[in-house]
Amino acid sequence: MSQPSALVTAAEISRIAGVTRATVSNWRRRHEDFPSPAGGTEASPLYDLEAVRAWLQARGHSAAATPAEELRTLLRLHGAGIATRLLPMVLAAARRSPEELSALTGLSDPELGAQADSAVAVLAEAVPLTGKVHFPPDDAPALRALLRCVRDAGPRAALDVLAERELDESTASGTYQTPAELAVLMARLLPADCIRVLDPACGSGTLLEAAAAQGTRELYGQDALGVQAQRTAVRLLLSAPDAQVAVSTGDSLRSDAYQGTVADGVLCNPPYGDRDWGQDELAYDPRWAYGVPPRAESELAWVQHALAHLKPGGYAVLLLPPATAARASGRRVRAELVRAGALRAVVGLPAGAAVPLHIGLQIWVLQRPEPGGAERRSVLFMDLSGVREDSAGTPRQRSRRGAPDWDELSRRVLDRWAAFRAAPESVHEEPGVARAVPVIDLLGDLVDLTPARQVRAAPADVDPAEVARVVAERRRQLIDHITSLAKAAGQDVWEPAGDSAREWRTATVSDLVRGGALEILRATPQTKEGSLTEWRAANTDRPVLTSADIARGEPASAGLDDLSVETAPLIEEGDVLVRMLPGGQGPMARVADDVDTGAVPGRTVFVLRPDPARLDPWFVMGFLEAEDNVAGASTGSTTLHVQPGRLRVPLLSLEEQQRYGIAFRRVRDLRTTALRTIELAHKTADALSAGLTDGGLLPSHAGTPLTSDGTGRDTTVTQGLFT
Repeated sequence: MSQPSALVTAAEISRIAGVTRATVSNWRRRHEDFPSPAGGTEASPLYDLEAVRAWLQARGHSAAATPAEELRTLLRLHGAGIATRLLPMVLAAARRSPEELSALTGLSDPELGAQADSAVAVLAEAVPLTGKVHFPPDDAPALRALLRCVRDAGPRAALDVLAERELDESTASGTYQTPAELAVLMARLLPADCIRVLDPACGSGTLLEAAAAQGTRELYGQDALGVQAQRTAVRLLLSAPDAQVAVSTGDSLRSDAYQGTVADGVLCNPPYGDRDWGQDELAYDPRWAYGVPPRAESELAWVQHALAHLKPGGYAVLLLPPATAARASGRRVRAELVRAGALRAVVGLPAGAAVPLHIGLQIWVLQRPEPGGAERRSVLFMDLSGVREDSAGTPRQRSRRGAPDWDELSRRVLDRWAAFRAAPESVHEEPGVARAVPVIDLLGDLVDLTPARQVRAAPADVDPAEVARVVAERRRQLIDHITSLAKAAGQDVWEPAGDSAREWRTATVSDLVRGGALEILRATPQTKEGSLTEWRAANTDRPVLTSADIARGEPASAGLDDLSVETAPLIEEGDVLVRMLPGGQGPMARVADDVDTGAVPGRTVFVLRPDPARLDPWFVMGFLEAEDNVAGASTGSTTLHVQPGRLRVPLLSLEEQQRYGIAFRRVRDLRTTALRTIELAHKTADALSAGLTDGGLLPSHAGTPLTSDGTGRDTTVTQGLFT
């Protein structure tokens, strides 16, 4: 018979059972067999967890909460440090059958602790910080929750919950997991025959796991955080059981666990902006073959650490912040990397590809020079961030924070990289996107390695015929848009309402909701323990519509990782989408179309779902975003927030609503066409200016030369001004 398990509150019971707290209160009042309090106070009673679980199971509620959620609850109730002890137990449990795991949960607390001690002791050499792990009887509830989680949800789910808990308890910051898609791309930039790969700042092990998936069979990792090193070791032993895995703890720059180890490849997403990386104590370190990194250039220390661990000709792929490519303090080290041929490629990623999401990070590909090897005369630069154009040439701005199309991005990067490796001097260049830049052109005063600056076409690369074709196509599109704008502006005759403005009775949105004509839907804010809800797991690939998307008139652009919610409605066609924060440029609301369907509304977006038999959505949208309406429904002192229930809508027949709806739709078409025309006019002007300054275009011979006042009246050209 086990000892009393952990004590839980009514709120904890509601999370375990997957019900509301009110439901738990009803259970306590209505069911005499509900477990009696085992502690706490009369106002805040505590209940024995195992007794509660048995009661829930008897009533069919045992499966209401996910195994991961139950484990998370037990960890929260337990003291600090339990997650670290349990991490190696995930690997031990993964090697048992479901039947064996079920049998273990039935052991007494001392027996279960003894079994866990024995199972983990075997892993002391494989998993860091495991040698002295001991499980006292008090750990038994958490052990049982872990075993159930591994049995029912899999070892990866349990591993993520434990690491999440341990990182919350630590004082560490900046521990961000490399997105799986980005990790795969970085791993594929290494040659296919890399047998031994090192990650000196391995974090959660995503990069090494991606390398293992590409065929690497010797995996070495090190991380300054013990929990991350443990997590990586367990993760790799689970996903690559046939590989040789070695993971160590410690700061790789100050205390290199693999000094003397030579790798075929290095993958790394190092910590950024660390001024306390050890510059003073490591000033004479032999790793700095390209110059001592300045105090503000910890990233260049990681670059040289990676090169020092490579065999001659081996490759390193690092994810770095854009400042590394341009900061003045690092120019000497950058110059030596370029001069020696160690830097092979720099890829500018779009913002949102990885944390920090607000900036576009860069992938640096490096290769350790080979004695007597071929001279490397150029560096490949790719810029995949910022404005792009679709196949018709229409400007399209990718959101700053939306997740990129990883399939397309990876294809472009890998194709260019393969072509460059095969023939560096003859790689096909794409002005504005990809260019192989001669080394001599990079060794200026700044040694600026920013891809966006380096992919600009040089005068020798300009094809005048192509420039003229692009400009002509832009001008044609602009003329088409101007024609559409004129049509949108003149398609209706807007008659006066009479001698005075029309008046009508109105109802608030709250009134319409109470009458069943309208619903107000919003995302449910995320709680700390709700970060891995089933809803989020099922909707992880859905785009998120933000207030900025509504203001710019663009499709949903953010990802679910950017949205801190536990659950949210899915947008349907005909929904009225309203920004919660007024002000700024752009519309306050819009009607959802087929492109918006299935997206998730952001935290600052309200979804109003009208009954189409009673309300026309375009009519509702037009009146809701009226300036006076928004002002009357906004509250706050420093930051205004729209209270949607206070917005007012006229009470009109459905037929008359539809007339107004058509009018509002045409107003929106006019505004949208005007904005697109302005944007295209800027693009056309930019193309003309670039063509003239790059030497690809000649000034037009038509027309009269303008005087300084732009009138064209005086055709005399001032002579001798530049003689």
